[in-house]
Amino acid sequence: MYNVLVTGGCGFIGSHLVDELMKMKHSVRVFDNLEFQVHEGKIPEYLNTDAEYIFGDIRDEEALKKVVEDIDIVFHLAACVGVGQSMYEIKRYVDVNSMGTAKLLEALISEEANVKKLIVASSMSIYGEGAYECEDCGVVYPRVRSKEQFKSKKWEVTCPKCKKIVKPIPTSESKPLHPTSVYAITKRDQEEMCLTIGKAYGIPTVALRFFNVYGPRQSLSNPYTGVAAIFLSRIKNNNPPLIFEDGLQSRDFVNIRDIIQASVLAMESNNANYEVFNVGTGEPTTILNIANILIRLFRSDLKPKILYKYRSGDIRHCYADISKIKKIGFKPRVQLEKGMSELMEWGNRAEAKDKTEKAQRELKEKGLIEA
Repeated sequence: MYNVLVTGGCGFIGSHLVDELMKMKHSVRVFDNLEFQVHEGKIPEYLNTDAEYIFGDIRDEEALKKVVEDIDIVFHLAACVGVGQSMYEIKRYVDVNSMGTAKLLEALISEEANVKKLIVASSMSIYGEGAYECEDCGVVYPRVRSKEQFKSKKWEVTCPKCKKIVKPIPTSESKPLHPTSVYAITKRDQEEMCLTIGKAYGIPTVALRFFNVYGPRQSLSNPYTGVAAIFLSRIKNNNPPLIFEDGLQSRDFVNIRDIIQASVLAMESNNANYEVFNVGTGEPTTILNIANILIRLFRSDLKPKILYKYRSGDIRHCYADISKIKKIGFKPRVQLEKGMSELMEWGNRAEAKDKTEKAQRELKEKGLIEA
């Protein structure tokens, strides 16, 4: 059994991971700052009381030195999360995500530490647009669409070579990284710093590129969380889900239980060491479909409101090629409909303050949403 540290262990993904590690009889220490935007000044009711909790800031060097003492395995999940918000709270995102990770790594290579493995939560956002296939040019990796294209309401991605509309295909770990937000840049920083320091100091390190994670415990009052939780908060408050573009943009929605499955495999498999893995289902789903599923499950008469407007930096399609992580035993187990039902059950009990329109006003004021 291991002594395991989970940074960000009070959050959505972290708390589920803590539960699983405790079930496996590991000794778990959590380091978390109880981010107000997520927890609103409250200690979550779902926290596993058998774990050890240390509350502090990932940028606090002295606290980190104490936190890593006697730790065998580190799961680094602590981060500010919010693609749109990162585009105007630039310093905070870089400070917490990039500098916080740098300080954690310095603690891990200090004399006080003897860490045997590091698993870092990365993100599909670091890809930018996903991979595409052009009937004339083959596999291509388009960059972010231009404002001129957005303004003309031509939503689909075109080939960077011949300008024909291209078809999305599964995005593999070898795709070039073209992050389109400050958040995505900092997630790339986290991944690359951890892998680089891990290799240099002989600490086996694994980076997991999570796709669109959803499930119970996702904050329904944080307007910068995952889109499924944002939609659910709107529906609970009898407001229609707001959808940018035409609603046919697609993502890979992966259930929290499959994220935990992948995390445990990364910890236990030596074949995962120093590798990067996509964690998704391999199946694309449109944003409009997610809104319709949640409305139906909630038995609401609402209809999604398609805005036909754009947000700067938004990508059109990205879903995971999961052939690499399957080689260490990963298999998605939770079907979308079942997973969304579980999110709905959680949503029925959880507080949901709909702050979507406030968040969109902030983005509009910064010129990041079409007026």
